[in-house]
Amino acid sequence: MTAAADPVDAVPAAELLAAQPPLPERPGALAEIRARIEPRGRLLVIDDDPTGTQSVHGVPVLTAWSREDLAGAMADAGTVFVLTNSRSQPEREAIAVNTEITERAAAIAADEGFGLAVASRSDSTMRGHFPQEPDAVADALEAAGHTVDGMLLCPCFLEAGRFTIDDVQWVAQDDQLVPSARTTYAGDRSFGYSASNLRRWVEEKTRGAVRADDVLSLGLEDIRGGGPERVREILAGAAARRPVVVNATEYADLEVVVLGLLEAEAAGQTFVYRCGPSFVRVRGGIEPAPPLSADALYARRSGDGHGLVLVGSHVETTTRQLEHALELDGVHARELSVAALLDAGTREQEIAAALEEIERHLPEREVILYTSRELARAEGSDEALDVGRSVSDALVELVQRLDPGLPLAFCVAKGGITSSDIGTRGFGVRRAEVAGQMLPGTISVWILPEDSAFPGLPYVIFPGNVGEAGTLAEVIERLAT
Repeated sequence: MTAAADPVDAVPAAELLAAQPPLPERPGALAEIRARIEPRGRLLVIDDDPTGTQSVHGVPVLTAWSREDLAGAMADAGTVFVLTNSRSQPEREAIAVNTEITERAAAIAADEGFGLAVASRSDSTMRGHFPQEPDAVADALEAAGHTVDGMLLCPCFLEAGRFTIDDVQWVAQDDQLVPSARTTYAGDRSFGYSASNLRRWVEEKTRGAVRADDVLSLGLEDIRGGGPERVREILAGAAARRPVVVNATEYADLEVVVLGLLEAEAAGQTFVYRCGPSFVRVRGGIEPAPPLSADALYARRSGDGHGLVLVGSHVETTTRQLEHALELDGVHARELSVAALLDAGTREQEIAAALEEIERHLPEREVILYTSRELARAEGSDEALDVGRSVSDALVELVQRLDPGLPLAFCVAKGGITSSDIGTRGFGVRRAEVAGQMLPGTISVWILPEDSAFPGLPYVIFPGNVGEAGTLAEVIERLAT
């Protein structure tokens, strides 16, 4: 099968989606999936930033991965997220952390008699350490005695309009679907790429080690026409870590894929999953849930007081959303100068001044603290990561210095690196509960544990690249009511 040409132009979303085969009908598919994986199946999700929890609820998320941390979570839940923040790390560190976590989880699974599947959860707009991270997972599994037959590539994020059709990753923008390589995300300074066709993308990212024509594909015709049996037949052709692209525009597609995948795994095959958020919910057999109500958000902590919104992401979507949020009545906004944070002579003064404004205004209104929108110059991918870490470090320090007596009702962190660092190092979370989402299938909420400085606090993980122009303002208004 020859990889199709890479598309250049955007297409009307309704037109492309309507042109696909009829959806499969398989009532009770999630219940069937749960029956196959319970009670001993375990899905370990190694998440390269904290946004992958945006499609699940009622699962633990770890920010530390000692054997004790992993064993406790794997004993309690069938699906466990481990947040590494590896997207902000150099390649060698990302490889090391994926190896370490997988080795420990595999040892625990062997000791406890769990069936272990591992997902390397990453970005639906194709940014991150690929193939290095799933290769590290595969190396660790094979060292533990497993033979990895295939790498399942399933980046779709359905609620956010990230679809895979004809092996192409599409990104919804207004009423159009744009090939992912034609979006601003593909110009990422650390993880840029030029191919929207995922088979060609694999060839690009592996620098030709895996040719596009050697990548298997689960097309919508296969999934919707042939069902789990056809999926299982195609997966049978995977060996020696062969990549397999998963096409999907609806959860019904993923349910069929997972049913076929479970059949393949029951027959002895092993796969590593490189995926976006949507696949995780289905592979874990997790039912969808409505957006969180105020009662659920503030079940463990009073909603009295006001919220702190921290915006670190610089992507275009975030900047548009920030502009709308700053127009809300009654909020106090403070810009944090990136140039001042990168200058050792002015860094402390900038952080202290921002902290003083937060503590002065928070008792009376919501406070939005945002990094200045200019981008510091960086020559290469590692230098770009260094700039991002330096800015994120400043936000972490600021949160660490917050007075625990502040009337803080909620916190929103905008951006993957931002929300990861603030949760793990700012609030010092080792394990939190994923309570659910602010909006259907997007924008996850963690409830901070009792041993944190702000026990029971709703902590909102808001990806930089998700939502419409008014979504951040909408979330702030919902939390503030």
